[in-house]
Amino acid sequence: MINQDFNNVLELIQAFPDQQSCIDHLEELRWNGNVVSPFDPTSKVYDCKGNKYKCKNTGKYFNVKTNTIFDNTKLPLQKWFLAIWLVTSHKKGISSIQLGKDIGVTQKSAWFMLSRIRKCFGIDDNEKLQNEVEADETFVGGKNKNRHADKKFHGTSDDKAPVLGMIERSGKLKAMQVPNTTYETLAAEIMKNVKESAKLYTDEYTSYKRLKRVYDHKVVKHSRKQYVKGRVHTNTIESFWAILKRGIFGIYHFTSKKHLQLYVDEFVFRYNTRQGSETERFNLFLQNTENRITYKELING
Repeated sequence: MINQDFNNVLELIQAFPDQQSCIDHLEELRWNGNVVSPFDPTSKVYDCKGNKYKCKNTGKYFNVKTNTIFDNTKLPLQKWFLAIWLVTSHKKGISSIQLGKDIGVTQKSAWFMLSRIRKCFGIDDNEKLQNEVEADETFVGGKNKNRHADKKFHGTSDDKAPVLGMIERSGKLKAMQVPNTTYETLAAEIMKNVKESAKLYTDEYTSYKRLKRVYDHKVVKHSRKQYVKGRVHTNTIESFWAILKRGIFGIYHFTSKKHLQLYVDEFVFRYNTRQGSETERFNLFLQNTENRITYKELING
């Protein structure tokens, strides 16, 4: 099943006609014939009836859904698979209202599913970006009445939150919500995620100036209407900002600062898997479903 391609929704439904076919696919992706206990990875595991297993060391029972986004769900896995397919294949995402209509659940259930799905998008292999890297920051949120000229404001406004992005040319993208846009904050994230041997390209924002002490740092001066200087530009990362903002404003309309990183992770995941097939993206997600969030955690605050 892992090697089977699902080129559209119909083929996905045909490939997973019932709950058992979904369970078999998850087991193959997660364990590949070697079942591992979520309670004690070193423990021997006993195969029980009804797709259940028993951890010898803890005496606890589990199945392939335990400690994943599917844990304790009352919805069939077919609906979850379809939801994941729709979220990962739509370039700008899908709203909870539309998802609810498409898979036949309430808007509230669809919102909870989407929130759980987004929690699993933050896949980071901790590999630093290298070669030619563009870095830029943007503000995401509602109408920013307090937005300043030339980015002189270092904090966050009441209705927008800053997001820092770094992208390796022809490579991966990393983006994260940051508390402010001071040198200390931006430099710390850049040095954490970009190799010192990289060529770093930014605009002339003052918080980037001292990075020349660490990197081969080149700047384009947007305030002078300079956007490209040879290979020096930030057009790639700015293109991603356009996709992110069109998705949030056009599909989701609003996101709180509390959940902004989840939305950013969603768009980063799709961007970093853009060269793969829909099936590869779908299976990659299913291999990273252990980052579970509860409904109480979602609504708290």
